[in-house]
Amino acid sequence: MAQRDEILEYAAELLDLDSFRDYGPQGMQVAGAEDVSRIVCAVSSSLELFERAAAAGAQLVIVHHGLFWDGEPRVIDARMRRRLEALFEADLTLAGYHLALDAHPEVGNNALLAGLLGCERHEAFAKIGRLGEFAGDGIAAGDLLARVREVTQREPLVFDAGPERVRRIGIVSGSASKLLPQAVELGLDAFLTGEPAENVMADAREAGIHFIAAGHYATETFGVRRLGELLAEHFGIVHQFVDIPNPV
Repeated sequence: MAQRDEILEYAAELLDLDSFRDYGPQGMQVAGAEDVSRIVCAVSSSLELFERAAAAGAQLVIVHHGLFWDGEPRVIDARMRRRLEALFEADLTLAGYHLALDAHPEVGNNALLAGLLGCERHEAFAKIGRLGEFAGDGIAAGDLLARVREVTQREPLVFDAGPERVRRIGIVSGSASKLLPQAVELGLDAFLTGEPAENVMADAREAGIHFIAAGHYATETFGVRRLGELLAEHFGIVHQFVDIPNPV
């Protein structure tokens, strides 16, 4: 058993939350039980997630995509009420970690992706992403795509306009196609994100760069899962990752 607030303070320090201005609340979004013996982690908030967390006997739910976002209506409609009721009825605390969990150089989505894809080293790119470098003269573009398929467990959308061998790749999970120009400006061989945009096919072809969209959900399972593992290990409690696959 661990104290909720101690867990949240540890996570805030680990992820350096004060360094980020996000689109919604960072850390605790809904207060529940003060004592925690089981954490459930997942990518996105949903009624299904909260019901599954309650059934698993969790006291703390940690997500990458929380309930509240800037610019959304402040009215508690029927959908939001059902979600909140599920949290209240199970005395669940909800905590969300968004940009900070993308950006972290060790437990972030993009750093973990760089490592899983076989990058020899990686550094910060576009504030929340990573610029990964492969050893030697790089890897064949076909091998990179095979690794992306294996790591994300899905078929990516690919515009293979780059060189035969990839030495440097920009990685920004989620919805970051708008950052393609930064990858082009740096002369990268490939750019990996989650979602595409209509313009990127022509932009990638004309710039001579591989554009890979491997799924918003599929590129963002890594950080929250690793965070849950670290918290469970540090506080001696149980962690469970709840997979609710999303084709987007």
